[in-house]
Amino acid sequence: MHHIVPVRISLIVPAFNEERLLGDSLAAIQKAARAFTLRDWGTELIVCDNNSTDRTAEVARAAGAKVVFEPINQIGRARNRGAQAATCDWLIFVDADSQPTLELFAAVGDQIDTGCCLAGGSTVKLEGDFPKAKSITALWNCLSRRFKLLAGSFIFCQAKAFHTAGGFSEKLFAGEELDLTVRLKRIAREQRKKVVILHGHPLLTSARKLHLYSGRDHLWFIAKVMLAPQKVLTSRDACFTWYDGRR
Repeated sequence: MHHIVPVRISLIVPAFNEERLLGDSLAAIQKAARAFTLRDWGTELIVCDNNSTDRTAEVARAAGAKVVFEPINQIGRARNRGAQAATCDWLIFVDADSQPTLELFAAVGDQIDTGCCLAGGSTVKLEGDFPKAKSITALWNCLSRRFKLLAGSFIFCQAKAFHTAGGFSEKLFAGEELDLTVRLKRIAREQRKKVVILHGHPLLTSARKLHLYSGRDHLWFIAKVMLAPQKVLTSRDACFTWYDGRR
């Protein structure tokens, strides 16, 4: 009789100046992780403090998370640093301003149990009432499901596949999740496995960028990306809404 080794899950949260939202997000993640506990799967919670100047690390430690530090302020590096510290079979990346549910994690568990899934993501839902932004989010969700595009706010994948893919690009300051999607899909094809987008229980994520930046700011960024994607996405200054520290 073969001994079945339980699956182990590393929950990785990159965080830059997130003291305001991090506590609630970690509480939601820990509550959702019960979906894995019910399967007798082990979990670990890792927060990467991405050179924060506030109480981010303190909040994370108070929640019982293992805290690692990445001095270069870049989300790809922060996620990679968290993955380096991870010890488990599967990685789940959740942004510090997002709140997964137990049902979403249960759906992840179902995909892992099939043995056919290499990686996946989830559709997203913005908090609050922003009709225009919700229309854009709905469009993204459609594209995500149609083309199997992973949203950076929630990605799960086999740890081995993540490392084989080379992790997140450390050249990109935005769009790094789409770059990783391409490489994970290539590995999935080689291994005859699949990349999935879960949609039954969307990830709730903060709409704070709508409060902090004007529609003009967002449109200008999109226009620049369309005109010169490589130049913009490899520039920390050009991707200022992620890195200027406003929260």
